[in-house]
Amino acid sequence: MTSTATPATISTDEIFAAHEGGKLSVETKQPLDSTRALSIAYTPGVAQVSRAIAAEPSMAATHTWASRLVAVVSDGTAVLGLGNIGPAASLPVMEGKSALFKTFGGLNSIPLVLDTTDVDEIIETLIRLRPSFGAVNLEDISAPRCFELEQRLIEALDCPVMHDDQHGTAIVVLAALTNAARVTGRDLAGLRVVISGAGAAGVACANILLEAGIGDVVVLDSRGILCTGRSLDGVKGDLAGRTNPRNLEGGVAEAMAGADVFVGVSSGTVPEEVLPTMAPEPIIFALSNPDPEIHPEIASRYAAVVATGRSDFPNQINNVLAFPGIFRGALDSGARRITPAMKVAAAQAIADLVGDGLAADHIVPSPLDPRVAPAVAAAVAEASLAGSMTS
Repeated sequence: MTSTATPATISTDEIFAAHEGGKLSVETKQPLDSTRALSIAYTPGVAQVSRAIAAEPSMAATHTWASRLVAVVSDGTAVLGLGNIGPAASLPVMEGKSALFKTFGGLNSIPLVLDTTDVDEIIETLIRLRPSFGAVNLEDISAPRCFELEQRLIEALDCPVMHDDQHGTAIVVLAALTNAARVTGRDLAGLRVVISGAGAAGVACANILLEAGIGDVVVLDSRGILCTGRSLDGVKGDLAGRTNPRNLEGGVAEAMAGADVFVGVSSGTVPEEVLPTMAPEPIIFALSNPDPEIHPEIASRYAAVVATGRSDFPNQINNVLAFPGIFRGALDSGARRITPAMKVAAAQAIADLVGDGLAADHIVPSPLDPRVAPAVAAAVAEASLAGSMTS
């Protein structure tokens, strides 16, 4: 979950000046400084390329930018820590996301903010725009609509689609938890994990931890533990049937007793008095921004490893560690889907980069580490190709 903390040394004037006129621009790959250059890039030369693509549509992948272009799509209903602020107000965030794609993944990206919250209308819009892009990064779309939207787009479009608020967070959580388990001498699969939050990030975290082999995952929403004894349907009902193997009921106190790991991806708070009831040397990931579910200073009194979503504490769980490399690897390999195996491979690549520097306050690499995106891309591409050979 990307940090929303603003360092005290950055002034408001500096922030607004940096955003004036937007943060993106389009640059040409060849200079248009002569009649000959114009004739090649545009008329009459471009007509030959257009005729060739009309005769052989697959040439669009090699002779336009579409196959390497990521559309960053939002309706502005769940922006950062700001909530439902609408598409226009979300555009600075989407521009920033496109800038991150270019800087860290080497991918061109274009922000598309849509003035509708209707799932059918969003899907229809992206189907009609499909010739213009090669992948879709869904961003800041509220739950539970985001689950239906992502799944239906995956089925409707023949290109990679991923809701980063779900899977980017989950991938980095798995990477961090892999290394936290190493630091504390635990077996990853044997961990007892509590996830506070059953929205986009919480559901994705539960799914990827299950995919990674962790069998004891308990998920909480605002009303308590997801369990088969509650009247739940949709995504929560499905999750209740696949988690909570000890059939726990109740709230955060019942869930936390004996737990090895707490992952917070909600807007709630966790009382300090439940922390001593966790297993010895627990792992606490309090990821909400700007206010974590458990303040890191309090969590550190009890936990062996603490992570947050903020940049002003160690172990920031930052989506930028995941999404540029994931999309780069998917596009490099020609993948039409981003699969669970590709997400787990991305998490492992992130975890492995920490290497000999592994410590309680260093379980994930820096978001600015230039090795991250290439390593993730390579792991994702390898998993994609392996999956295509076995399917």
